[in-house]
Amino acid sequence: MRDTRGFTLLEVLIAFVIAALALGVMFEGAVGALRASHTAAQYDEAVARARSRLAMATSGGALMPGDWTGDDGGGYRWHLHVAPIASSTPHPAVGSPMPLALYSVSVTVTWPDGDQTHEVRLVSEQIGQPVSGG
Repeated sequence: MRDTRGFTLLEVLIAFVIAALALGVMFEGAVGALRASHTAAQYDEAVARARSRLAMATSGGALMPGDWTGDDGGGYRWHLHVAPIASSTPHPAVGSPMPLALYSVSVTVTWPDGDQTHEVRLVSEQIGQPVSGG
């Protein structure tokens, strides 16, 4: 009978190498999935913050054209931009003498992630009374 111990050892070593390569690929996939999950959570957080800023800007009071920026904590920064798009003057025959304006309201939330900067931007249009200048 021939001695096959050498071939068995070689087969076991090859099996270990294949298993190590497979584990490396699986580990890389798991790390990529964790990274993607973390990025998705950051985007969810940024969208929630942007929605909150947009709701605060458009609820209740008069819209003031301009730009505002601030720090929202946790590395998130926001920028609010309000600009008039169009305005109307009421017709004298109409009962309400109130002029109206259409405003573009946008909120951008940015945050750093390593060497990249991510951003989420929400845009809305809102009707309000124009700010009289003068």
